[in-house]
Amino acid sequence: MDRLKDKVAIVTGAGTREMDERKLRGVGSATAVLFAREGARVILADIDEENAERTRAEIRAEGGEAEVVLADVSKTDECRKIVDAAIEHYGKLDILFNNVGSYGAGMVTEIDEELWDRVMDVGLKSMVFLCKYAIPEMAASGGGSVINISSIDGMRAGNSRNVPYGITKGGIITLTRLAAVHHGRENVRVNSIAPGHLHTTFVRHISEEARERRRKIAPLGTEGNAWDIAWAAVFLGSDESRWISGVVLPVDAGLFAGSPLSMVDNLDEE
Repeated sequence: MDRLKDKVAIVTGAGTREMDERKLRGVGSATAVLFAREGARVILADIDEENAERTRAEIRAEGGEAEVVLADVSKTDECRKIVDAAIEHYGKLDILFNNVGSYGAGMVTEIDEELWDRVMDVGLKSMVFLCKYAIPEMAASGGGSVINISSIDGMRAGNSRNVPYGITKGGIITLTRLAAVHHGRENVRVNSIAPGHLHTTFVRHISEEARERRRKIAPLGTEGNAWDIAWAAVFLGSDESRWISGVVLPVDAGLFAGSPLSMVDNLDEE
């Protein structure tokens, strides 16, 4: 339980809604909890105080260390505030888990400017400016790990028409590769996780029929959850991945290993 011992981590979107009977949880909350269990001291950044306090209470109940920072990551000065809080509370920064996103539906012929700007500010600009302020602090501490949450929708067209969302996720992948190249000599690693079809609070509204369809089209035939992404983040944040930088890691039940036609036999069998 010490894979992240002595490390300081920022997790954005770290709050969690009140648990319901399905025990749904967001990726940020699950990651913050696992980071703390593995020995990290965690800055929990969220726009909702009540949600953030739920995550902090869980971490502290297990003997971990965490502090809440209320912030709107779509604003650059708030991004700086999050990084400053890590230095103020813990004296350094080792891991940035860039998690916040905003869904934007519509084809390119359907989107409007207000939606476009909001999705870009929350889902892409926030990650750029958190990197801007976090990477120099990591370099000053001898290095660190940035983990940007993208999506399989940033790599190919997804199962819904969501141009603003997909473009932010594609931009995150480009940001990851550029920052990995530009800051490698500072011993700062930058990687991205591209989640597949998870069932989390972010998609709590989808129907059981849609969940079943998403499950069936992946080779493993199982549904992912927030903990699947959190465990990948623990690996990328730890020294176990010290020689990995600039990669996009799909965590997707094998979905990107095949094509739609490659799953026809499986679907027919079920």
